Formats: sequence, C-alpha cells, structure tokens
Amino acid sequence: MVVHTWEWFALGGVALVLILVDLFGHVRKAHEPTIKEAAIWSSFYIAIALLFGVVLFLRHGSTFAGEYFGGYAVEKALSIDNIFVFIIVIASFKVPRLYQQKVLLYGIVMALVMRFVFIMLGDALIQRFVWVFFIFGLFLLYTAISQVRQGVDDPEDKAKEIDEYKPNAIVRWAEKRFHVTEGFVGQRLIVRREGKTWLTPLFLCIVSIGTVDLIFALDSIPAIFGLTREPFIVFAANVFALLGLRQLFFLVDGLLEKLIYLHYGLAVILGFISFKLIIHAFHGYDLLLAIPEPNIGVSLSVILGVILITVFASLWGSKKRRKADEGSATGENRATDIVESETNETSAPVGEDRD
Repeated sequence: MVVHTWEWFALGGVALVLILVDLFGHVRKAHEPTIKEAAIWSSFYIAIALLFGVVLFLRHGSTFAGEYFGGYAVEKALSIDNIFVFIIVIASFKVPRLYQQKVLLYGIVMALVMRFVFIMLGDALIQRFVWVFFIFGLFLLYTAISQVRQGVDDPEDKAKEIDEYKPNAIVRWAEKRFHVTEGFVGQRLIVRREGKTWLTPLFLCIVSIGTVDLIFALDSIPAIFGLTREPFIVFAANVFALLGLRQLFFLVDGLLEKLIYLHYGLAVILGFISFKLIIHAFHGYDLLLAIPEPNIGVSLSVILGVILITVFASLWGSKKRRKADEGSATGENRATDIVESETNETSAPVGEDRD
C-alpha cells in the first residue's frame, strides 16, 4: 500500500478537526449529554468512519478498504469493553456528570498520541521479525481466555470493582509529587494557591483514563495488526474508534449491563485473530502451509457475524434474565404477604372474628 505524505497529514487534519469540534462544541460548556444528543453524535462519528472507508476503497482498492473496516469493527467492539473500565475510573474519582465529557476527551487525546507511538513501534518490529507474530498471537490468546473468565464473573463481584479500584502507579506518583486539591475546582485541571501549583482530581482522572487506555492498546493494536500490516490503516481505525468513544460512553452508560455476552463475543474475535497471527507466523517459516491463513473477506465476515450474534444474544438473554428476576421477586413478595397474614391472624385478640 503506497500512502503519500499528504494522506497522513489529511488523516491528522481530520482527527484534529473532530477534536476541536468536540472541545469547542461540547466540552467547553459543561453539560450532561442527553441520550438523544449522544445517539446523534455517535451516528455522526460512525458515518465519518464509514465515509473514510469509502475514500480508502476509491484510492487503494477493496482489499485495503476491507482491512480498514475489519480493523475498525474490532477497535469499536473492544472500545465498548473499555467503557466499563472508564465508568469504574470516573466513579472512583467521583467526577460530576457535568465534567465527565472533558475527562473523556482529554483522556482519548492522550490515548491517541500514545497509540500512534505504539503503532509505529509495532510496525517496525513486524517488518523486521516474523517471530513477533507468535508473541502477538499468544498474547491475544491469553487475552481471549481472560475475556471468558470475566464473562463468568459474578455480577456482584463486578459491582465491587468501583469501591476496590486503586489509581495506577503514575497517578499515585503524581499525588505524592504535587499538591492535590481536596475537591473539584470547576473544570480546571491546575490551580495556583499561595504561590504553589495544585493539581485537581479532574487532572488526575484524565491521566488515569489515558494510562488505562494504554493498557488496552496492548490488546487492540496486536489484534488489528492481525488484520492488516499497514500502519496507516491501523492508526485510522484507532482514530475513528476512539474519537467516537466519548459519545458512545454516554449512549451505552447504563445499558452495558444488557450486553451480558460481550466478553464471550470479544473472546471469539480475539481467539480468531490469534489463530490468524500464529498461522501467519508459521507461514513465514514455511511451516503449516497446508493450513490456509484466513483472508480479509473471511476475517471481516467472522468479526461482523460475531458482533451481531453477541448483541442479539445479549439483548435476548438480558430480557429473559430480567423476566426471571421479576418472577422471583413476585414469588418472594407473595411468600412475605402470606407469612405476614398468618402472623396477623395468630396475634389477633381472643373472641375476634378471624374470618
């Protein structure tokens, strides 16, 4: 794939414009987005991402466009899983709803910069060493197994994660090195008091969000390199998946509990890409040539198919679970009413009509 310098600048320009639209159109004026607003802007970002894929198709052909769409779908699916952790971090810092947009936007910008560095390093490695694909593949296989384990966790244990969350090492270092205000100071990140610089909890939360996403990059970047070897496509998929994450946060916040099979779906996708990476690595040493490496058409079909099945199965399963819980609660209420009725009859005064 021949990517001209102006295409990199164009992609960077689009990303910068979208960030500025978010910053001056939404985040600058603190407010709590409505579901309608989040849905409209989420649709807008998805439309921009799809439009970029069409442009890629016209300039570079169907193969590279297919790689982009596959990578974007994987990044988008993984970003939904990221949102659950973002909710935990933001809740642990007790960030007011009005300021959460700013935290997410600045954290996402930090993540984009760090991911760009990771992508360039990853590309340099895979261009020189075929064995890197073994490492990527095995790491994704481990991640897939971890996703299955998370899927079988007790929901009550997940609810405790907010209370048990501890800031990472970078945030703890900042808390020891700088003065930190006890509460939020509006939307300010840094304040001057008595000639000293003080950090606000909002600043620490942004750092936490950005560094947490860096950990997620260890999963997502090897995953997308399993679909394409082009750093331009990898970065573009990350740009459009991450920049729409702020709106997606407010859209699915509170609805994540309905995606009860999300971890299983992600495990299947990551397991499939792990298989693809390992087979590619063996082929690089002229081994296991009888086993074909899935092409981008097969990969895209598997990814989209798993995502659709996961969403519909989750919605059906959550609805069925809710009805079962309601039936159980109704049964418990009836049992309680019977016990109370019998207790009242037993305690009635002698000679009183008990009919």
